[in-house]
Amino acid sequence: MTFSSTNLEVEGTAGGDPGLAETLDAPPASGRRLARAFFRDWGAVLSSAYIVLIILMAITAPLLVKLSGWDPYAFDQSAIDPNLGGVPLGAWGGISAEHWFGVEPGSGRDIFARIVYGAQVSMTIALSATALTSVLGIVFGLLSGYFGGWVDTIISRVMEFLMAFPALIFMIAVLSALPADNRQLLLVLVISVFGWPYLARIVRGQTMSIKQREYVESAKASGASSLQIIFREILPNLRSTIIVMTTLAIPGYVGTEAGLSFLGVGVVPPTPSWGQMIASSVGWYAVDPMYFLIPGIFLFLLVLSFTVLGDRIKKLAESGEARS
Repeated sequence: MTFSSTNLEVEGTAGGDPGLAETLDAPPASGRRLARAFFRDWGAVLSSAYIVLIILMAITAPLLVKLSGWDPYAFDQSAIDPNLGGVPLGAWGGISAEHWFGVEPGSGRDIFARIVYGAQVSMTIALSATALTSVLGIVFGLLSGYFGGWVDTIISRVMEFLMAFPALIFMIAVLSALPADNRQLLLVLVISVFGWPYLARIVRGQTMSIKQREYVESAKASGASSLQIIFREILPNLRSTIIVMTTLAIPGYVGTEAGLSFLGVGVVPPTPSWGQMIASSVGWYAVDPMYFLIPGIFLFLLVLSFTVLGDRIKKLAESGEARS
C-alpha cells in the first residue's frame, strides 16, 4: 500500500508515461489472474460449490422442510417397526419418496428435515464464532504488535495462557455446568475465547514487521494518528492473511461444535445437530448404518471443503504476493 501523496503524483503523470499506466493497471490484472487461477482449480470450485449449497440449505431450511412435508420434531410412528425396537421400515433406513433421507430409528423423525436444520445450527455457530474470533484476534493482534511495551506484554501473556490451557476439557466443564438455555450463544462465546489467540499471534507478528516499513514511517512523519496508521496502512496489508486464517478456522469450529454435541455438552436435544445425530446413531450401527452415514458424510464434506478452500486461497495469496 502506497502513501496518499505518492498516489497523487502517479495519477498526475500516468497519462504521459506508458510504464506508469501499466503499473496502475496491475492490481486489476492481478485480481483477474487470481480469479482465473481459482476457477481452474477444480478442488477450489467444488469445495466452494458444496459450501454454498450448505449455506443455501441452512438459509432455506423452513422452505425445504415444507417441500419435504416433515417437521424436524415430528414423529412418524408409521415409518418404524415397533416389533423390532423401532427399526425403520424399508431398505436404506426407510429412504422413500415420503422420507428422502429415511427416518431416525426409534423415533421416526425425518432425517432430511433434521439435516437441513442441523446445517443451520452448525453454520450459525461456526460463522458466528469465526466472526467474533476474527474481531478479537485482529484488534488484540494490532494493539500488541503496533504499540508494544506493556500493552504487548499483557496481551502476549493472556494469549500464551489461553493457548497453553486444555481448551477442550475446559469447554466440556463449563458447558456442563451452565444451564441449557441459549446453548448456541454459549458455544460461540466459549469457542471464541479459546480461538482468538491463534489469529492474534500471527497478526501481532506481521504488524511488528509492517510498522517498520517506509510508508508507515512516512505516514507518521506527516502527522497521521495511530488509528489512521493502523486502519489505512497496516490493516489493508493484513487482508490476505486474515482471509486465509478465517477460512481455515471455520472447519475447526464446525468440528468443535459437532464434537461437543457428540459428547452431550453442545446443542441440547431436540434441537437438530449433526454431531448429536452421529452420537445418537452409535447404538444403531448394525441395523441402520444410514443413520450414521448421512450426517457423517455431510459433516465430513463440509469440513473437507472449508479445509481445501482455505488451502487453495493460501496458495493463491502466496503466489500473488510472490508476483507482486
